[in-house]
Amino acid sequence: LMALATFICFVASRSHEAYTALAVIEVVITLLFFLLYLLKLDKKMKWLFWPLADIFNSVIAAVFLLVVCLFAVIIKTNYGTLVGGVFGLVLLVLCIVDAVVLFRKISLSGPRERNYPTR
Repeated sequence: LMALATFICFVASRSHEAYTALAVIEVVITLLFFLLYLLKLDKKMKWLFWPLADIFNSVIAAVFLLVVCLFAVIIKTNYGTLVGGVFGLVLLVLCIVDAVVLFRKISLSGPRERNYPTR
């Protein structure tokens, strides 16, 4: 939702295309991961360790968000760009928290724990 709010602020303020593109890419990737886990496709496509892919996504998104949103806040061409930059910085913190929580939750050497009851 924070990525969507960032996108809406950047689009409404007609800010630079790089700001809008980063926000829309983050919204799309987040929705794809959400659908992946919602439809339990991660269980069917076992050729990739999906939590690790989610961590890489969060780290890469955090790096791009840091650069782009700092430019948006520093340059602040208008109020919408400033608000979008602040929302983007909040999204940056959420991406870092997501990466840390996922990294602590996965174990690469031991057995994987289940988050849902077995039948």
